[in-house]
Amino acid sequence: MTGPDVSVVICVYTEDRWEDILAAVASVRTQSYPARETLLVVDHNPALLDRLTKEYKEVEEVRVFANAGPRGLSAGRNTGIAASRGEVIAFLDDDAVAERDWLRHFAAAYDDPKVMAVGGRTVPIWASGRRPAWFPEEFDWVVGCTYKGLPSGLVRVRNVLGGNASFRRGAFDAAGGFATGIGRDGDKRPLGCEETELCIRLSRARPDAVLLIDDRAVIHHRVPEAREHFGYFRTRAYAEGLSKALVARSVGADKGLESERRYATRVLPSGVVRGLRDAALARPGGAGRAGAIVAGVFTAAGGYVVGTLRARRGGATFSVAEIQAEIQGDADG
Repeated sequence: MTGPDVSVVICVYTEDRWEDILAAVASVRTQSYPARETLLVVDHNPALLDRLTKEYKEVEEVRVFANAGPRGLSAGRNTGIAASRGEVIAFLDDDAVAERDWLRHFAAAYDDPKVMAVGGRTVPIWASGRRPAWFPEEFDWVVGCTYKGLPSGLVRVRNVLGGNASFRRGAFDAAGGFATGIGRDGDKRPLGCEETELCIRLSRARPDAVLLIDDRAVIHHRVPEAREHFGYFRTRAYAEGLSKALVARSVGADKGLESERRYATRVLPSGVVRGLRDAALARPGGAGRAGAIVAGVFTAAGGYVVGTLRARRGGATFSVAEIQAEIQGDADG
């Protein structure tokens, strides 16, 4: 099978997701387009590091590393990039499983040498068995999934979404790695947007770069019961506002909020109208979805204002990592 070598990086941080981690790795090992390797990067958790090292000690294509940088998802990804050997580096969440042709669709897009990044579609697996009636599809990004309003098919985008994404190695040579200080840090406040900032930075470093989403590259992402409640919805929306403020500080509001303006002025109003129409027709959850959209907008806006003020006072910082040479050895070496 011809095409680029693909390394898959899965960042992990808690033993509470042990079964999910094993399922994620298994889904990579059964791809129709085989990965060159799977790299598990453990975020400052020695017990989990030891356990995973023992679990995959006899599996040559699975390597285990400790996060070599500060605590958090961005530094973990940078550790994986530095240790990887593939021409393309793909990222999979530790609580997700990839469909069998996931990597095949990614790899095919890199036939075009201008393609620097390819993302896919992320489908929620609700712990309760189905979507809460009040939860609007327009806000599926709250639970790390593809949301209503993104274009379908194989299309150019400003940025890919980090839990289901791939990058050509040259992208990191041109733009550096993921910025620390923006993304998630274990179970702390659910910040994000590190992949948005990277993609905008990449497009500036390589104006000819093509970034794509192929919605045939599908993963299924577990949504725990705690994230099905409005309290988490509100917390995540607020954190997104804080993160967007950091992105705007890095790349400017014009580019940093380019896609968000369309989302806020076209996608969300349509969602409110649909919700109110469903309510008028006595369909379950219609009023709740409309209300959640409005609440989500105002909560995210509040986070953006607070984040902007903090950034101006110098209270919020981040840094862009240069990807170092490959890390030698593995966790038990």
